[in-house]
Amino acid sequence: MTSLVPPDSAKESPAALIAWAKENEVVEFDARFVDVRGVPQHFSMPIESVDEGAFEDGFGFDGSSIQGFQAINESDMILLADLSTATIDPFNSYKTLSFYCDIHDPISREPYALDPRGVAKRAEAYIAESDIADTAYFGPEAEFFMFDNVQYKTTPNSSMYKVDSFEGFWNSDSEDPSMGHLNNIKMGYFPLAPLDKTQDVRAEMVQTLIAAGMDVEVHHHEVGGAGQAEIDLKYTSLLKMADQMISYKYIVKNVAAANGFFATFMPKPLFLDNGSGMHVHQSLWKDGEPLFAGDEYAGLSQMALWYIGGVLKHAPALLAFTNPITNSYRRLVPGYEAPVNLIYSARNRSAAIRIPMYSNSPKAKRVETRFPDPAANPYLAMPALLMAGIDGIKNQIDPGDPATVDLYEGEMETPLVPGNLAGALEALKADHEFLLEGGVFSKEYIDAYIDYKQVNDHDQVAMRPHPYEFDLYFSI
Repeated sequence: MTSLVPPDSAKESPAALIAWAKENEVVEFDARFVDVRGVPQHFSMPIESVDEGAFEDGFGFDGSSIQGFQAINESDMILLADLSTATIDPFNSYKTLSFYCDIHDPISREPYALDPRGVAKRAEAYIAESDIADTAYFGPEAEFFMFDNVQYKTTPNSSMYKVDSFEGFWNSDSEDPSMGHLNNIKMGYFPLAPLDKTQDVRAEMVQTLIAAGMDVEVHHHEVGGAGQAEIDLKYTSLLKMADQMISYKYIVKNVAAANGFFATFMPKPLFLDNGSGMHVHQSLWKDGEPLFAGDEYAGLSQMALWYIGGVLKHAPALLAFTNPITNSYRRLVPGYEAPVNLIYSARNRSAAIRIPMYSNSPKAKRVETRFPDPAANPYLAMPALLMAGIDGIKNQIDPGDPATVDLYEGEMETPLVPGNLAGALEALKADHEFLLEGGVFSKEYIDAYIDYKQVNDHDQVAMRPHPYEFDLYFSI
């Protein structure tokens, strides 16, 4: 597939980008940003209506209807394009050049306080200016499901959902069409065709991701038998990876749709089968040298152990960002194969934090936080993890002893993650000072985030009867 990324010379200035776009028959510019949920928003402009001044002045829009943004009496905002993110959209019929933007106030020209991308930018600036490191690398592993039929509906007197997959074992008795070679529950890890029926779709996703400028390391069928998949991007710096994760989900969903599937990053769409996580690999570097390699446990440095200590200490609050929806906690259930135990270990996947042991190279030394899921807004989740780790380093927080046993066998008592979104929001309300360092997060942002998630996520689910409650209680 032909590269979708303009050359660096075209991204040096608005004039250069406009000239390149005209030379390459681009007909529209597309300005993109995300709301508090991490859901991308956009509007498009014909190339004839855009000049250098438009890029310098900013693209105006009404922010009052954007999820988690400000009230209607202060709704005017502007977008300032980050030219380094310019990419040809692979799905539009008319050739469109898209770019991510930062949100600013049109009067003061100051960055908008509730812009999620601004949090990631401030986190990256904070680490670059610190004495600890100059670069934080992140490598999320986002899992997702692909279904070929999705139905759901909620009214005051009814509620239902139904998802289906032509890989699902429940279709073994299907007659129209008849099906065979189906993955049983939790039996979808690494099968070859004909059990793996989504190889070509994943390969198309990978080629599109590469064309869009992303480095892909591996893709495979995941444990969930009914169309679960994973595509891993190579690690990169925080802000770049956050941008890439938004593009990653956009590309995965659209390639799936073009092939007749519905891709979802919902953490737990199926009962009994595995949920979708987003294990996040993290490391700190300075002057081109890795800082997490050393002579301590599992080949880590003392700095890396303190980083782990910070993440474990603040984990209950972190989950408000890394596991930000009510469905996240359908996956994080004690007693099952879920990373709910707040402890660390080399190789042991039953711990909340794992130290990968694939390589002895100092450059490969990293920590893997396993409780996040792909519903997370990457502009918030990754900075929160970084700030917790930095707090651990600054305060030399001891992570305690590592886990050396299977935690699901109950031989080792450990603290657990919160059991629901309300618990995570309460934890964030009580523990957020570490996020305020360097102005990365603000008290205003955290308060607004808690209020939004409480009202729009937790309360909306808590107030509605659950279908299974009728099985349990209707005749009580």
